[in-house]
Amino acid sequence: MDKLLKLKEIMQDAGSALVAFSGGVDSTLLLAAALQALGSAQVLAVTAVSELVTTEEIDEARETAKQLGARHLVMHTGILDKPEFTANTPERCYHCKKHLLGLLLDIASKHNLARVVEGSNLDDLSDYRPGYQAVREMGILSPLQEAKLGKNEIRMLAQRLELPVWNKPSRPCLATRLPYGTPITREALERVRKAEEFLFTVLGERQIRVRDHGSLARLEVSPQYFPQVIEPSTAAVISQELKRLGYAYTALDLAGYRQGSLNEKLQP
Repeated sequence: MDKLLKLKEIMQDAGSALVAFSGGVDSTLLLAAALQALGSAQVLAVTAVSELVTTEEIDEARETAKQLGARHLVMHTGILDKPEFTANTPERCYHCKKHLLGLLLDIASKHNLARVVEGSNLDDLSDYRPGYQAVREMGILSPLQEAKLGKNEIRMLAQRLELPVWNKPSRPCLATRLPYGTPITREALERVRKAEEFLFTVLGERQIRVRDHGSLARLEVSPQYFPQVIEPSTAAVISQELKRLGYAYTALDLAGYRQGSLNEKLQP
C-alpha cells in the first residue's frame, strides 16, 4: 500500500486530532495528511513555545500552518520552571515530553478532539529517545511510525505534496547543545542560539551545531565546510564573536555534524 494512503487511513481512523506541530518536515507532513483525511474542522495544530526554540521557528510554523489552511494555536510550556528538566539528566527529554503532552491532552479535551498525534518517524527508533517513552505511556499516536515512514521517505512525500518545508533542515531543541549534567539555563540557551545564528550568517549553512561545553564551543559542521571555517580571516571572525558571547575557546569537531552527538557517551 502507498505509505501516504496508509498515513491518511491512520488519521481517518482517529476521527479528530490535535497535531503536535513544530513546523518541521515531519509534523508538516503529518498535519497535511490529517487535514486531507479529516478536514480542517476536525484538526487543530498546536505549537509549543519556550526558550528551547527560536522565534524564527515559531514564525515559520505559524506561516506553514496558515498555508495549509489549518487551525493553529501557540502554547507556552513553562518548561524551564521544571527542575526535573533543567537538571539535564539523560532522561531530560522524557520529562519535557511528558509535561508537553500533558498540556496537549488538556487542549485536545477542551476542543473535543479524540486523539493527540505527534511526528516521530521510523528513524527515530534507532537513536536514544527517552521522550518516546512518555508518548507510549500517555497514549499518544505516532502515525508516521505506524505508516513505517523514515526521514527520506517523509521528505519525498512532502516534496510530492509540494509542502514548502520538504527540504528544511532538522532543528532539534536548543537543550540538545548542552551535555548531560550541565544545568539548562536561559542564559546558556540564549548564548547557543546567538552563536548558531551568527554561524548561519557567516557560513550560509543551517546544518550547524554549537555544542556548549562551558568555556568551550565545539562546532559541528559538514566536512565540506571545514575549509571555509578554518580559513584564517573567517576563523578569526568566528573566534572573536564567540569570545564576545562568553566562550574562551572555539574548536572544530573533526567528526563533522551528526545528529545526537551528545548521546554518544551513553552508548555501551
